[in-house]
Amino acid sequence: MAQCIMVQGTMSGAGKSLLVTALCRIFARRGFRVAPFKSQNMALNSFVTPDGLEIGRAQAAQAEAAGIPCDVRMNPILLKPSSDTGSQLIVLGEVRGQYDAQEYFRMKRGLIPTILSAYNSLAAENDIIVIEGAGSPAEINLREDDIVNMGLAELVNAPVLLAGDIDRGGVFAQLYGTVELLRPEERKRVAGMVINKFRGDVELLKPGLRQIEALTGIPVLGVVPWLQVDIDDEDSLAPRLTRKAQGGKALDIAVIQLPHISNFTDFAPLEEHPDINLYYVNKPEQLGNPDLLILPGTKNTMGDLCWLKESGFAERIVQQNAEGVPVLGICGGFQMLGRQLLDPDGVETGGTEDGLGLLPCETVFTGDKTRTRKTAVCTAQPFRGAKLEGYEIHMGRTQSEGEPFCRFTDGTEDGAVRGNVFGTYLHGLFDTGELTEVLVRRLAQKKGIAVPERAIENRARFRDRQYEKLADAVEASLDMDAIRRVMEAYAHENTTGRD
Repeated sequence: MAQCIMVQGTMSGAGKSLLVTALCRIFARRGFRVAPFKSQNMALNSFVTPDGLEIGRAQAAQAEAAGIPCDVRMNPILLKPSSDTGSQLIVLGEVRGQYDAQEYFRMKRGLIPTILSAYNSLAAENDIIVIEGAGSPAEINLREDDIVNMGLAELVNAPVLLAGDIDRGGVFAQLYGTVELLRPEERKRVAGMVINKFRGDVELLKPGLRQIEALTGIPVLGVVPWLQVDIDDEDSLAPRLTRKAQGGKALDIAVIQLPHISNFTDFAPLEEHPDINLYYVNKPEQLGNPDLLILPGTKNTMGDLCWLKESGFAERIVQQNAEGVPVLGICGGFQMLGRQLLDPDGVETGGTEDGLGLLPCETVFTGDKTRTRKTAVCTAQPFRGAKLEGYEIHMGRTQSEGEPFCRFTDGTEDGAVRGNVFGTYLHGLFDTGELTEVLVRRLAQKKGIAVPERAIENRARFRDRQYEKLADAVEASLDMDAIRRVMEAYAHENTTGRD
């Protein structure tokens, strides 16, 4: 069986996902067969595996960093929130149903055999498993029947690295408070602490490091600096809301921050483009006068469509489009742009809702979920001929009239176009760089400005450079020898029998 190391955090956003991604690349560079694992993920950014199953986006990125295809066993349980108290439950990549929080907590212990089967299967095929926790192990109200933090660490006998986020302040209180709230047997499992996202002179931090080690009896195994790396975000529950830049960018692109926005990783290539100022808005008055308006994907299309209408966004979008602003809808955003959405079986909220009426299509929600990777070519002007690679993850079937947005390699068509309104189900449509390049030229031409010709880097190559940059910095910051020693000690214990 594989050796393992688990990264837990003092809170959500402490940098667990990035540390796991870095460790996957570090171990892979050292010649090990390594795979990531997260037993339960709650996130709206997801991805499709090569065999058409759904996992959290972070585990897909971690697998890519490890140099292997993503596999549903890396994230056997995925929760996709559809409301404040309810989520769609996905088990081994397949939809199990819609559950409220209490229902899920009553039944989640029954998922342990599935989790262990997935983990043990991965461990039998790899040298190292890098495990990611969720939230914090000090959430004492959730400790009973825990399957993702210390509960999982006990099940697979994993040593733990505890990461704290110094950028938010109070990192020593985070670490000390977390350790103190752990059970005695859990504290023994914490092999080391990591201070993450540090800006400044490490020498000034050292007195605090010595004190926290003395207080907890646990060594600090590294101080990781604040890193400017662009790795796909794990979660879209609270995406970064950016304001308009004060000049310096030729083009403004606004993304509506829907309450249940999903897969906003679609827009990473636009954020990186030197000529694009991409920003998220959650109030109509923040829109300004963008050169392009984007309706993104969502886990609750019907509910978010009602929010668009109630907030005044729907009227503003239709008005701006009539004034010449192009509109692009992706996945749920595409569905909203149609004439009508029908949910006869209550897959989302039930009933019928009029769409924005900007595209000639209708969507009917069914219990079946489409999950597939796709390669396509744009057929819509002015993007005709741009090659696309991406994936579909959606509920519902859309019937469209008129011109499609693109054609897949199997000959089927996707999306709809009417005038300067475009809709598609294809996530990742900007990743090849071809659509981005054409879009920038078209928007600049429409605005009457010139932008330089640029060679747009393929997103996969860009991501690989980011994994290297991340791994270099983390490897230089962590005591990897100490981490390897504790992994070997636990592996020996697992082989010879636990005390």
